[in-house]
Amino acid sequence: MNEHAPRLSTTPRLFVGSMENGGPLSAGASLSLPADQAHYVAQVMRRQPGDWLRLFDGHSGEWAAQVASVGKKQVVLQVMHESAPQEAVPDLWLCAAPLKRGRIDWLAEKACELGVARLVPMLTQRTVVDRLNLDRLRAHMIEAAEQCGRTALPELAEPITLERLLRDWPAERALIFADEQGGVPMPEVDAPAPAAILIGPEGGFTDAERAAIRAVPTARAVTLGPRILRADTAAVAAVAVWQAMVGG
Repeated sequence: MNEHAPRLSTTPRLFVGSMENGGPLSAGASLSLPADQAHYVAQVMRRQPGDWLRLFDGHSGEWAAQVASVGKKQVVLQVMHESAPQEAVPDLWLCAAPLKRGRIDWLAEKACELGVARLVPMLTQRTVVDRLNLDRLRAHMIEAAEQCGRTALPELAEPITLERLLRDWPAERALIFADEQGGVPMPEVDAPAPAAILIGPEGGFTDAERAAIRAVPTARAVTLGPRILRADTAAVAAVAVWQAMVGG
């Protein structure tokens, strides 16, 4: 095999999960792709033996690999060398009420692109979507990571009610919530990691929910400006401002 990789900046990226032995990606390892990915690499990407790919598993950084063989239903890759280290991700959760299909998919993509550590679907009294396809959301995150050069994926939590989320809230984690009734301007909030951003549904939090959130000792009510924002827009704006503030 040719051990001299081309310019990797233009080499396609592929998320591969963990190795067959459960370990991290490493030089010299051989990786047989599952059937769906083998089809994608061989038939869609049109990779041939000797072609290069950049692999990541969400934990081990990025690794340059060559296609060792292409069969009718099997593609084997040979991991050659590390091409990028595992990125550091600030400890930020995004707790957001689920939105209609399409918009929640978009939010999952942006959460990954912006470097959220954990995405928590949060069920409130005014949530209009109470059933989520987590596999689909994770697929959107993976696609975003492949396209944006990420080596880490957000943890995707199971949906949880706001009541339970607040009941078990970690004492050390700042809780930043976008309050439509006003608060501190987001750029002025003092809430370094570990932190979480809480975004309610389109109808907003109820008075009872707002009172329960404010009762959390680490809660910080914030405003995102004078304009009314859709929930997905508010989530992305809040995360982007927080990341800029903490240097994430």
